[in-house]
Amino acid sequence: MSETRAAILAELSKLELPDGGNIVSRDMVRALGVEDGEVRFVIEAPNPDMARQMEPLRAAAERAAMSVAGVTKASVALTAHAPTAKAPPPKDPPSLKIGGHAKGGQTSIRPATVRSIIAVASGKGGVGKSTVSSNLAVALARLGRKTGLLDADIYGPSQPRMMGKSARPASPDGKIIEPLHAHGVTFMSIGLMLDPDKAVVWRGPMLMGALQQMISQVNWGELDVLIVDLPPGTGDVQLTLCQRAQPTGAIVVSTPQDVALLDARKAMDMFNTLKTPILGLIENMSLFHCPECGYEAHIFGHGGVKAEADKLGIPFLGALPIDLDTRLAGDEGTPIAARDGYMADMFAQLGHRLIMGGLA
Repeated sequence: MSETRAAILAELSKLELPDGGNIVSRDMVRALGVEDGEVRFVIEAPNPDMARQMEPLRAAAERAAMSVAGVTKASVALTAHAPTAKAPPPKDPPSLKIGGHAKGGQTSIRPATVRSIIAVASGKGGVGKSTVSSNLAVALARLGRKTGLLDADIYGPSQPRMMGKSARPASPDGKIIEPLHAHGVTFMSIGLMLDPDKAVVWRGPMLMGALQQMISQVNWGELDVLIVDLPPGTGDVQLTLCQRAQPTGAIVVSTPQDVALLDARKAMDMFNTLKTPILGLIENMSLFHCPECGYEAHIFGHGGVKAEADKLGIPFLGALPIDLDTRLAGDEGTPIAARDGYMADMFAQLGHRLIMGGLA
């Protein structure tokens, strides 16, 4: 599938634009998915006027995709950024300083325009919490919810890569941050504001200040749900979020192995101590299905998270397999939930459970 995708992008890069570059180099190809010979993607124009003139290019893109071996059907849609007339010109770079000490004591920093805040947490790193966060946000957006994603993993922000966005957000007045938008999700990460090659060497007060800014100083707009990708563990960021942003609840992600569950229990105990409801548990990397022979391997064990949920009387939201396409999609900046297929359906089911529970 990755070879077919690369071949399609190579063909699309031959479609040059009148003002220079091509639709690939200008980052106009979105949500490219390949499944069983069928190709779907979106061409995102810079503005509606340009989109209205691009129908011949859209048709050419379909023909280019169909020219790739193995492709039996191609479906290409046109879209455009919303017009930004009358918006004040942003300062470049923004004069906003990130990482000052938190202000306001214990006053609430929860945005009035955000109906629900769901924290996605883990007791330890490496269990796929950020992958779950980005895909759950995209799945909820595809289900019609106005969704935001806040990457609050200060030391290791990975959402800019997973969401395919790296531009520095604008701050027209040096106070309010304008978030980015990707795959239907309103998106903000500390990784967009700092040098990606520099380590964040901050003490607790600066961490808390950065989180406060990313929640209360970002122009989130009207959202049904804000997904917050927390760092692993039980530290200052979690404490600040629960005490000052009053999240609707938390989802805890763990692999089935005992070592990961030990740390997941600590995360759940933290949320209980802070009076934050635990909405459910997700078992990630539950099994590996070999695409060549069909053999299923339980690399990290199996069923441990569901057993823990049953023991504690906490909802079990689902089990997600180890999946190569999910990993590749995150590395390429288009979460697997933005496409069609088995894994996209899995994340859609998770989002549907939250919606049915009135949480999103």
